[in-house]
Amino acid sequence: WSVALDGAGNIYVADLGNATIRKISSTGVVTTLAGAAGQFGSADGTGTAARFFFPSGVALDSANNIYVAETLNSTIRKITPAGEVTTLAGAAGQRGSADGTGTAARFNSPSGVALDSAGNIYVADSGNHTIRKISPAGVVTTLAGAPGQEGSADGTGTAARFEFPSGVTLDSAGNIYVADLGNHTIRKISPAGVVTTLAGAPGQFGSADGIGTAARFDLPLGMALDSAGNIYVADLRNHTIRKISPTGAVTTLAGAAGLDGSADGTGTAARFNFPQDVALDSAGNVYVADGSNHTIRKISPTGAVTTLAGATGLAGSADGTGAAARFTGPSGLALDSGGNIYVADEGNRTIRRITPQGTVTTIAGAPGQFGSADGTGAAARFDSPSDVAVDSAGNVYVADDFNSTIRKITPLGVVSTLAGAAGEFGSANGTGAAARFNSPTRVALDSAGNVYVIDALNSVIRRITPAGVVTTLAGTVEVVGTTNGSASETLFVEPAGIAVDNRGNLYIADRYAIRQGILCPGDSRCQPEEAPPPPRRRGARRGN
Repeated sequence: WSVALDGAGNIYVADLGNATIRKISSTGVVTTLAGAAGQFGSADGTGTAARFFFPSGVALDSANNIYVAETLNSTIRKITPAGEVTTLAGAAGQRGSADGTGTAARFNSPSGVALDSAGNIYVADSGNHTIRKISPAGVVTTLAGAPGQEGSADGTGTAARFEFPSGVTLDSAGNIYVADLGNHTIRKISPAGVVTTLAGAPGQFGSADGIGTAARFDLPLGMALDSAGNIYVADLRNHTIRKISPTGAVTTLAGAAGLDGSADGTGTAARFNFPQDVALDSAGNVYVADGSNHTIRKISPTGAVTTLAGATGLAGSADGTGAAARFTGPSGLALDSGGNIYVADEGNRTIRRITPQGTVTTIAGAPGQFGSADGTGAAARFDSPSDVAVDSAGNVYVADDFNSTIRKITPLGVVSTLAGAAGEFGSANGTGAAARFNSPTRVALDSAGNVYVIDALNSVIRRITPAGVVTTLAGTVEVVGTTNGSASETLFVEPAGIAVDNRGNLYIADRYAIRQGILCPGDSRCQPEEAPPPPRRRGARRGN
């Protein structure tokens, strides 16, 4: 995750996922200097007796002492040349922003460290959006930025703003350079504490195709995967459908960025109007819930877009075939093995089904009748159902957004409440009605029948077992950020889409980036595969 060099040409490495500090000699010999591979914790000690939890930044002083920014323990550690590890500042697991001396100080996910010639240590305190300074005597102060105040303002000291600063370095004149991750910029802090923006432009979201982080999205929402590992994304505010290859190459499959409309056509000749979700069939056709057009669209494997059901701009609730049917703000899609498409018709508060021949029927709920009644077919009530998923037995699972519940519809149309209690908002784990959600907006299923839920206003991902047991899989309730890691150490900005592939990978459409995780049942120490994507400020709950 980070490297530093001494005067003899030895390289020191923060081996984040192994929770160790490694050394590479000038002849290429690699040894483990401190920590034990895969053994997470915060123990001081010598060599392998020490423990770290996601060490992400390393720096050396002139005496070859190593300083470590330990992200998930929120501490700064020190390793002597003899391998003795101590905690220099902060307290393990105690997040905060307090200035003070040694362990009285608090940090929030520090990710980078650097030293000046006088022995002062500078810390990119990522979760606090600040740059901290530790004097040789161990006194911690806040040099620039204000705790919890994210932004991109230039200025002096606490008047400046950063957004998840991730790395720091210094020049010989004492200027500090900051990799300001969330702003996509390089910042400069003068010895007098004056912060300026050196390179880049803050908040560059957009629609650029490219590899990995070179690509840009604008509120990516629904996602789906094909058998080859390609990810399809409904890029809401760009009015496009994007494709991400297994190698991370992002292309625009259909639509033109920033040009809304409803034209059928191939590739960029087609137009969408706030597409909200996508689903795929076994032949590689992509189906789109085209929210503001009130239609369901189809994209062939060659990129040809047609309108499958509904009429552009004509909201309604009529059943029928093709253009004779009407939808009102369809927001979620799922397909069963027979090629039937299930639609969360959010504006009508109903669940609809489209046969392979294009015939639309209402399988649950009554148009315009909102509520939370369980029952069969039209006797059931929903309140802004926003997404659906289908299991192999034909059961349909519904994210009932405004009721803050997850509902289940059997193949016979019987609707029950699987988890949560209607109108009872919160974040409690538990079984069935004992659990609490706060605006669940998206659902996905794995092959074992577990339901994964985007719990939007809680900023977390929840999991519901087939027995109805709800747990929080990732994220921290109402804490916003883009930290990668395990369980509650992971943070989201505005998760809006979710998908699971057959290899156990979980994909999350976060505000301006696509996140990937590995599902590790029973293991809270899952390790991230890549650096975190840039975070963004929290905005409106949903687009459209």
